[in-house]
This record gives sequence, structure tokens and C-alpha cells, in this order.
Amino acid sequence: MSFLQHLDELRWRLVRISIAVILFATIIWIFQEWIMNHIFLSMRDKNFVSFRVLCKFLGVCVEDTTVKMQSMTVSGQFNYAMMMSIMGGLVLSSPYIFYQIWSFVKPGLKVNEMKAAKGIVFLISVCFLLGIAFGYFVVAPLTITFFGSFQISTQIENNFTIGSYMGTIISTVFYTGLLFLLPIASFFLTHIGLITPDFLKKYRRHAIVAILIISAVITPPDILSQIIVSIPIIILYEVGILFSKRAIKKRLRE
Repeated sequence: MSFLQHLDELRWRLVRISIAVILFATIIWIFQEWIMNHIFLSMRDKNFVSFRVLCKFLGVCVEDTTVKMQSMTVSGQFNYAMMMSIMGGLVLSSPYIFYQIWSFVKPGLKVNEMKAAKGIVFLISVCFLLGIAFGYFVVAPLTITFFGSFQISTQIENNFTIGSYMGTIISTVFYTGLLFLLPIASFFLTHIGLITPDFLKKYRRHAIVAILIISAVITPPDILSQIIVSIPIIILYEVGILFSKRAIKKRLRE
């Protein structure tokens, strides 16, 4: 294919991705009130599924986060309804997006590279969606509960703007989804020769410190929340080492 043909191919891939995102975004827009009430605002309720699980199995029970929600600008609610729809469309269509990206890249790969990347779309989709679920059910509720109940003085009332509230949830959930791609990244970085399993093992302690720092940044500053978030990420790092070993074995066989 010529350069212009590659550009045309890329254009049609982007068109298909856009159609998928718009389709899901439209569905979310139609049900925006239900989604806002039952998916986002429900995190303030002590009966949110994550809080019920924590209370039942760990004995850590929380109360309702009694904060008032407000929009400070004329177009505030409209803007964040749009953002919610678009980001939701991106997340729901992510497997299709990964497939389109892979379909564009695949013809340029060698046979051994295609073998190494077998099932990559499925793995990336599963890891990303698991990360999204973990961010939504664990990281975001803990963050909202902590900051919603924290008061430097009883004379100061917590009134969240819709922008701050939605921005915190969406960014937290999205970045957690990206973190769950760590094993896939380890596999490909090993396959192209940038890292090795021995390298990952050697700097395991450094990685754990970095993970604890990341957990402290994306969660409230209490030990329980940091432990809950850091343990799955540490497990992902260990899984990344296993993926790296697998990549090395494939390279040796080839």
C-alpha cells in the first residue's frame, strides 16, 4: 500500500471508531438521568455495593456522604452530561477500538510478531475493563467518601461542584483502567528487548514503593484505602513478570 492508501485505511478505521463511540454515547445520553443517579451519585450512599461488602466482610462500615451537589456555570450540567456520554462511549466501545487499532497495525507485523500478539485484543480488553471495574467499585467510592466526609472545621460545609465530582470519578476510573494494562505492557516491552524478567525482579522493591506512592496519590490518605488499592497493582506487577517470562520463552523458541 502507498502512503496515501495507508492514510485512507486509517481514516476509515477512525470513522468506524467514531461511529461506535457516538452510538454508545447516544444511548448513555438518552438514559443520562438514570445513569447519573444510579451509577455516579449512588457512591454517596452507604448502601453502595462496595460499602456493603466492606461492612459485611471487613467490618468497615461508612455512613452516607451528605454533600450537596451544585453546578456553578450556566452550561455546567450540559457539559458534564456530554463528557459522561463521550467517556462512557469510549469505555463501552473500547474492545472495538482496540480491535480497529490492531487491524490497522497487524498487516505491518512479521509472522513471529503476529504469533506473539495472538489474542492481544481480548487480553487488552479484559485487563482494561477489569481496571475500569476496580476503579469504579473500589478506588472512586473510597475517594468520594473520604473527601466528602472530611472537614477541617465544622463551620465549613462540603458543597461539591458537578465538575469536581465527575472529574474525580472519571479520571480515577480511567487511570485505574490504564494501570491494569501493566502485564500487557511488560509482555511487549520484553518481546522487543527493552526489559527482561530479571530486570523486573531486580527492581521489584522499587516498583512496590512506586506502587504505594501511586496508591497514595489516587486514593484518600488513609492506610486501609491504600492497601486495598495497592495489593491488586502489586499482583499485576507479578503477573507482568510471568508475562515477561512467557515473552522470553517465545523469543528463544523463535
